[in-house]
Amino acid sequence: MAAAAALYAVTALQMCKTAVGFTATTTAARSLSSAFRNVQNRNRLSFIALMKNTGSGGGSGSGNGGGNRNAMNRRGIHMSTETEEETSSSTSESEPANLINNRIPIGSLTSLDSRAIIDHTDLVLSHLRSRRAADTTLEAVQKIASINSERVSLIQARDAALQTRNTQSAAIGTLMRNPDRDEAEVEKAKQLSSEAAAEAADIELKLDEIQKEVDGLLAGIPNLLDDVTPDGNDENDNEEVEVWGDTTSLPSKLGWPDDGSFEPLWHDDVAAALDGWKAENSVAISGARFVALSGHVARLERAISSFFLDMHVNDNGYTEVSVPLVVGRSALEGTSQLPKFEEDLFKIHPDSHQCNGEDAFLIPTAEVPLTNMHRDSILEESQLPISYVALTPCFRAEAGSYGRDTRGLIRTHQFSKVELVKITTSDTSVDQHELLTTHAQKCLEALELSYRKVRLCSGDIGFAARHCYDLEVWLPGSKEYREISSCSNTGDFQARRMNLRYRPEAKEEEPAPDANSNQGGKKKKKKAKKPKPVFCHTINGSGLAVGRTLVAVLENYQMPDGSVVVPEVLRPYMGGIEVLK
Repeated sequence: MAAAAALYAVTALQMCKTAVGFTATTTAARSLSSAFRNVQNRNRLSFIALMKNTGSGGGSGSGNGGGNRNAMNRRGIHMSTETEEETSSSTSESEPANLINNRIPIGSLTSLDSRAIIDHTDLVLSHLRSRRAADTTLEAVQKIASINSERVSLIQARDAALQTRNTQSAAIGTLMRNPDRDEAEVEKAKQLSSEAAAEAADIELKLDEIQKEVDGLLAGIPNLLDDVTPDGNDENDNEEVEVWGDTTSLPSKLGWPDDGSFEPLWHDDVAAALDGWKAENSVAISGARFVALSGHVARLERAISSFFLDMHVNDNGYTEVSVPLVVGRSALEGTSQLPKFEEDLFKIHPDSHQCNGEDAFLIPTAEVPLTNMHRDSILEESQLPISYVALTPCFRAEAGSYGRDTRGLIRTHQFSKVELVKITTSDTSVDQHELLTTHAQKCLEALELSYRKVRLCSGDIGFAARHCYDLEVWLPGSKEYREISSCSNTGDFQARRMNLRYRPEAKEEEPAPDANSNQGGKKKKKKAKKPKPVFCHTINGSGLAVGRTLVAVLENYQMPDGSVVVPEVLRPYMGGIEVLK
C-alpha cells in the first residue's frame, strides 16, 4: 500500500509540474509530503481525491464557485489533511477528506439557511468551531438538524389528514347527489371530514411553532466563512496582506528632527494645543465617551468627510445617499445587528417613537439604512452592481468595551463615518469586494498615511462577514497601527434576511431547426425563459471612519512647535489654510 501510494504521489507531483509550474509545485509538494505521512491510514480513492484537490491550486475556477476559486488562487489558501479516524468523526460521506484553514471547505454551499444546516450539519459546525463560537450556537445548529425529522413527520401527518378531508368531502358530494342516500352515512362522512380538517389545522399550528423556533435559532448563527479566511483565535492571528508607505517617510517630508528629540503627541493633546478639544464640556453635557471639537479641529473633521464623499462620488462612481438616522428592528435584523447585538445599540423608548410599529434604534452605521434601501425588492441584473455612499453620525453603546480606549477619539458613543455599500450578483461579489477595499485604501494613500491591510481570521471576523479586510493606519502618538476601515463581503447572508433579490438576465437558447421551413437550414428562435430571482450579495466598508482619520492626521501631521500641517488634498476644503496654529 505504501509503495502504491508513493507512486500516486510521484504521478500527482508530475501532474502539478505540468499543470501549474514550479511555484505551485512547491506548494503542492508540501501538501503531498504531509499527506504521505498519513497515507497508510487512507484508502486509494481518498488519496487520489487529495491529489486532485492539491493539484487544483493553480487552476482556474469553474461552476458556481468559480469566482471564489479564482480568488482562492490569487489570495492563497492554507490546506491541511486529517486521518481517516478524524474524517469519519468530522465529515459526512459527501464531504471532502481535506480541510482548508482547519475547517471543511465551503464548496458549492454558498448560503446559510435551515436546509443547508440539515443537509450539511458537519460543514456548518466546522465553520462555527473555526469562529470559536459559543456552545449555545453549536447547540442551535444541532437543534435545527434534530427537529427536522419531527417536522417531516408532522408534514406527512398533515398531508394525510388533508387527504382524508378531501376524500370525505368528495364522498359527501356523491352521497348528496343520491336521492336514496343514507343520512347516517352522510353525517359520518361529514364528521370524518371535520375531524380531519381540525387535525390538519392543529398540525399546521405545530409546524408554525417549529418554524418560529428554527427562525429564532437561525438568527443567532453567524455566516459561513470564505475558504480564504485564515483560522485563528483573535486579532493576533490576523493575516497581514500588505503594508503601504514607510512610517518614517512623512516625518522626513515634514522635517521632524531625526535625533529623537521630538516625541509625537497623542491626538487629543495635539487638538488641545490648537484649542479645539472640548472633552470636559461634552462630558458635562452627555457623559463619558462623547467629544466636542471646535475651531480649526472641527473644520478639519468636516474637510476630511467632504473630501471622502467627493472622492467616492467623483472618482469611484458611488451614488451619494442621505439616509434616516433612526431605523426599525426589522432593518437591523436584515443586516444582522439584531437580535445578537442589541446591547450595543441605542434604543429609543417606544413611547417616544416607533418605526412602523416596531422598536426604533439610532443607527450604528449607515450600512443599515443603505443596505435596506432595497429590502423586499427584486432587482434586475442589469441594475447591478449598485454602489452607495453616505456620511452619517453613528451611535454605539460599546457595551462590551468597558475600560478599553477611554482616551481620545478612538472609541466613542457618537462618531462620523463615510460608509460604502455595494449590492452585487453572486458572480461579481468577490471582485466587487476587492474593488471596494481599494477605494478605502485610496483615501489613506491620498492623505499619505501609512497603513497596513490585514485579512481577519476566523476568530476575529464579524458575525455577518464571510471574508473581511481591515485597514489599520499608523499612529505615531501611540506607536501602533489602529483599525480605520473594515471591508466585508457578506455573500447573501444579509440579502436572505431582508429578502433582497435580483433576476438574472435570460440566457438565449440555442435555436432549433424549423421543420416547416422549405430552406431546411433555417432555425426558429426560441423565446428565452425568464430566470427565477436569486439573492443578491452585499458588501460594505468604511471609506473611512472620519473621527479616526482625524486622529491619524493630527498625529502624523503635527509639528514640534504644536502646529499641524494640513494635508495637501484637504487644503481646498480648508479655504487654502496650510498650517493650523
